[in-house]
Amino acid sequence: MTDTDEAVPLDEEHEELLAAFVESHGFLSWLDLRVEELERGRIVMSVPYDEKLVNPGSEVGSIHGGVAASLIDTASGFALRSTFDDPTTGSLATTDLNVTYLRPATDDLRVEAEVLRAGESMGFTDTLVTSVAPDGETKDVAVGRTSYRLFRE
Repeated sequence: MTDTDEAVPLDEEHEELLAAFVESHGFLSWLDLRVEELERGRIVMSVPYDEKLVNPGSEVGSIHGGVAASLIDTASGFALRSTFDDPTTGSLATTDLNVTYLRPATDDLRVEAEVLRAGESMGFTDTLVTSVAPDGETKDVAVGRTSYRLFRE
């Protein structure tokens, strides 16, 4: 996953600090973003269905695609940050965000981001957004690939 020596595994303190960041971030807290799983190089996050996220006039109650794109970007950044020696320091900037929409999201959203590569200055992720379809089956609603400029300490 990284081109550098293995960093210290994420500990409970780092997980708590990252969760606190989500809670204190205006946009992410407005989305009601939740961290479900977090480990080195991988994160799972979710956003519950809410009418405020639905496209106006949508007959099926589909969630606006920008929510899925935001999830892809946010989860990717957190997954990459988890590869830092100290995930609470340093910074990163999105350099490319590619989103492919597969079908409308009509229920809670779940995103899983996995680091493909985290070098000294660049990182890349692969993501999958899923939602429960009207037939009750969990289906893929969007896939994404991202690249980031990493600013390690």
